[in-house]
This record gives sequence, C-alpha cells and structure tokens, in this order.
Amino acid sequence: MTNASTTNRVSKIAVLVSVGRHPVSGTARYSRNDAAALTLATRLAAQHHATLDVLHAGDPTNPALREYLALGAAKVEVLAVAAGDEIAPALTARLKGYDLVLTGTRAEGTEDSGMLPYQLADALGFALLGSAVDIDIEADADVAHITVRQFLPKGLRRRVQASLPALVAVHPMANATPRYAYAKLRDGAIEPVLVSAANSTESLPWSIKPATAKPVRLAAAEKRSGHARMLSATTTESRGGSVVIEGTSVEKAQVILAYLREHQLVDY
Repeated sequence: MTNASTTNRVSKIAVLVSVGRHPVSGTARYSRNDAAALTLATRLAAQHHATLDVLHAGDPTNPALREYLALGAAKVEVLAVAAGDEIAPALTARLKGYDLVLTGTRAEGTEDSGMLPYQLADALGFALLGSAVDIDIEADADVAHITVRQFLPKGLRRRVQASLPALVAVHPMANATPRYAYAKLRDGAIEPVLVSAANSTESLPWSIKPATAKPVRLAAAEKRSGHARMLSATTTESRGGSVVIEGTSVEKAQVILAYLREHQLVDY
C-alpha cells in the first residue's frame, strides 16, 4: 500500500451507500449500515465545515436510492456501472482527493463479500479502520488525526488512531440514529454520472447460488438447575463423559451411539 500525503484539516468527506434488502420480503431499501455511516459523516461534516458527497455505484434508476435523501443526503451521485461489473475501479477514480471516506462494513444481501473497503483503501493508499462505532477527528497545526472506537466481540471496544486521509468501515452497532424526513426526500436529487469503460476493465464475474445449510452440532440438553449452571460458570469442574481408547472401531461406535440415545439426540 502506498503512503498518501497527510493533511492538517478535513475539507472533503465521502460516504459510499448501497442498496439494501429487507430480510423478510426481499424488497430493495436503503442499507441500515450505510445509513449509520451517512449519519456519522453528516455529523463530522458539520463539525469541521467540510463538504459531504454521497456516492453509489450501480443502477441510478433504483428507487431505494431516494431513501438516502430522506436520511440527510442533499444528493446522491450515482456512478452508472453495469450489473455484474466490478465497482472498485470506478469508485477509486472518483474518490481521489478526499480526506475521509466512510462506508458500511458490507452490503445487505447483494454482492456482500465485505472486500470493497479493503480494495479501495489499497488502491487509494488510505489507512483502513474497520468496525467503527464512534469517530472523532482532531486537527492541529501539523496533521489531522482520526480516532475510531472499534467494535470487538463480547462487548469489548478499543480505540485506534490514524492520520488522514483514511477510509472507515462503520459497524452496524455504530453510535448513530438515522432520522428519516420525507420532506428531504422530495428536495434532494439523484445525479447519474457516466463511468468510462476503462474504469471497469477489471470486472470479475459473480456466481449466484443457493446457500448451503451448515451442519448442526449435536449437544446434549442441559438438565442441571440454574444454580448449578451459575456455579459452573465460575469454577472449573469435570462434566463427566468417558474417553474410549481400547477396543475395535465397532465398539467405539457403539459407545457413541449409546451416548446419543441416552441424551435423545437420535431417534433410532
């Protein structure tokens, strides 16, 4: 990754938005993750008096894009990329010169590989900060620093800092509450932008297939009382069971089958 020149102020912020999908009906809608990124970007742009651009790569006629206008975007600039083409080259060419780029962690139910932030950060030479729940920018006389509080499993959080320019992938649990205003939807505009074919030469074919069911791990039902389970969470104890080393493969299989039948994990 190449090192980009740093800046001592934030003047240009971009937010990348995608088309989401309702988990039940499958209807196209705005992405909740990208809406959180837009809310954080709007707050930062107001604090630092920076310009804010909202970008989308895809079909400019998709009605779901207008919902981002209701969420606070003055306009949505759409890079018209053909279906199935790689969007990273077009976005890379458009994002040159920005101080901060915000995006969601991944799309919702479409081409949601989660690799786009990494591809863009590598192509632009930006620092990448992922799983952000809070974003702060401190600008001094020398350089501007961005501080991100990251989401970690089991309720943990950590703060990381980098110099601008940077790309931040916002976590779905971000500290942001999008506000929907129908009047803004009527006032905003969708602005299609033609993309040169040279920006889409690295297109890669996508293959769509039904998801395969993951194997289910068999676990014996818990028969202990609530008090006993609370004690086991704070102490180390033996949970029983047996280790079968001796015997033939048939005898070992019979021991496993007896265990499964004892705990009603199989019905034969």
